[in-house]
Amino acid sequence: MLTFEQKLEILQSFPELERKDVSLGRVNFHYEDSAYDKKTVVYHLHPNGNGYVYAGLIQGYPVDEKGLVNIRDFSADELRKIVEQSIQSLMPRENAHETAHVPNSYNKQIPIPRSDSPGGIWSNANGELLTLKCEDDLWYIYSGLSLEMVFETRQEASEYLEEEGFAPQKA
Repeated sequence: MLTFEQKLEILQSFPELERKDVSLGRVNFHYEDSAYDKKTVVYHLHPNGNGYVYAGLIQGYPVDEKGLVNIRDFSADELRKIVEQSIQSLMPRENAHETAHVPNSYNKQIPIPRSDSPGGIWSNANGELLTLKCEDDLWYIYSGLSLEMVFETRQEASEYLEEEGFAPQKA
C-alpha cells in the first residue's frame, strides 16, 4: 500500500487538479474545469492512506452509491490510471472527444470500452457522447450525469442508440 505522502505526490503531479485541505488532515483534489457540477476527483484522502476517487462515469470499477472507489490498496500505476480516467470522464465533451488521453505529464492512453463490452461509450457525428451501463439488470443511457433512457435489454438500448445516430466507440 502506498503511503499518504506517496499518494499526495502522485496526485499533485496532475496539473489539472487543485488541492483542497479538509478536516482531520484529509485532502480533496478538485478538477475545476469539470463539465459537470461534480468537481471532486479525490475525496477525503486520509493520512492513514485511505481515500476515494470518483469513478461514477467510468466502466470497470466497483463504485458506491456516490460513484466513489476506495483507493486504499491501489498501486502507483493503478492510482494514476483511475485519476486520469476520472479527469477524462469529467472533461467538457469537445475536449473529451478531441483527445483519447488526458493531457497531463503521464500522457497515458485511456482505454475506451469496446463495443462488445457490457456497456460502453457511444458517439454520434456531432461528437456527442452517451454512456451505456448495465445496473440492476436494466440498461441505462446517460448523457454525462443525466439519465436519458432505460431499457430492459442491451439489444433494445443498442437499437435505440443506433436509431438516434450513435455508434459504439472503438477501443
